[in-house]
Amino acid sequence: MNITVYLGAYGGNDVSLTKAVEELGAWIGRNGHVLVYGGSEIGLMGVLAKSTMAAGGKAIGVEPAFFVEKELQYDGLTQLIVTADMSERKAKMIELGDAFVAMPGGTGTLEEISEIMSKVSLGHLDAPCIIYNHNGFYDGLKQLLATMIENGLSTEARQRGIFFAESMEEIVRCIEA
Repeated sequence: MNITVYLGAYGGNDVSLTKAVEELGAWIGRNGHVLVYGGSEIGLMGVLAKSTMAAGGKAIGVEPAFFVEKELQYDGLTQLIVTADMSERKAKMIELGDAFVAMPGGTGTLEEISEIMSKVSLGHLDAPCIIYNHNGFYDGLKQLLATMIENGLSTEARQRGIFFAESMEEIVRCIEA
């Protein structure tokens, strides 16, 4: 299974988040899955790819040309796909994915997982959309989705494929379900 993971290019300041990213990467690698991610060697992205590959897994990076020009790509990947721009990158990552996981990240992560949530709720994507709420990072997003339902702007049925995971075990359950 190809697991597309969205996460920060920065390392953040929470050591437990780095350990959670390493744990996810190791699980992907040990279980014969393929990581699809943004292609960078820096920050949490690099931690994820390296831990996946160290556990015997494959990692496909999808990196826009302007990041490659800045030499931000991870050259040790199983495969690096270079795209013209961010829009093409997002489309390729969706095309390749069988399941989607958002770890804590910045505005790019939020944009990418928002697109997955929308495609899942519209029925345009039949894959789990898993948001790893590490240490409550996505509590606000979880509340926002609930508020949308409360205000009649969304429904539980529309959000059925969107899952908030509080642990690695919950991520695994969502992927394997």
